[in-house]
Amino acid sequence: MTEAELEQWALLADWSAERVEWLRIFLRRFAIVPSPHDLVVKWAEAMVSARRAGRRIETADAWIAATALLYGGPLLTHNKSDYLGVAGLRFAGD
Repeated sequence: MTEAELEQWALLADWSAERVEWLRIFLRRFAIVPSPHDLVVKWAEAMVSARRAGRRIETADAWIAATALLYGGPLLTHNKSDYLGVAGLRFAGD
């Protein structure tokens, strides 16, 4: 899950400013890995690749796929169908 998705969740739930601040304080307990520009581009490419292949990929799954693509590693998953349509993606065990 990305920090952006948590912020979106708070907005959709109409949280008060105090509760949003609590969320932000809570998140400081965790390591938040920034998304380098190269990863952002790979995420966009994964989203578009799946769409053009007639597939829908969840936002979080696209981040996972983008990370595997960027760093050249195989993706380990129990559900390959979540990633169908993402060009160039390799799976562990294939």
